[in-house]
Amino acid sequence: MIFHIKLRKDCFYHHTPAMAIPVSLENLRCCENWFPRRVMSALRIAGIIHALEGWKEHECGNIMSNIEKVWEASLRHGFQPLKTITTST
Repeated sequence: MIFHIKLRKDCFYHHTPAMAIPVSLENLRCCENWFPRRVMSALRIAGIIHALEGWKEHECGNIMSNIEKVWEASLRHGFQPLKTITTST
């Protein structure tokens, strides 16, 4: 099965998809030691968003949610794309 993924121009893609968590999110007690502080993998964020939105379906195997719906919900709950630092030589 081949998947064609449309890349967003407003995103920076990492090896592990991740976002910055909202300042209001406290005492989560999770650590992903390959990320800086207050950054979380998209996998964990998806679980949080599903719970916050009350969604009963979950992505598993070939099942995929509407990515725009999930993206908008994550932004609405305060998760943000990671800012990148570029240097010019």
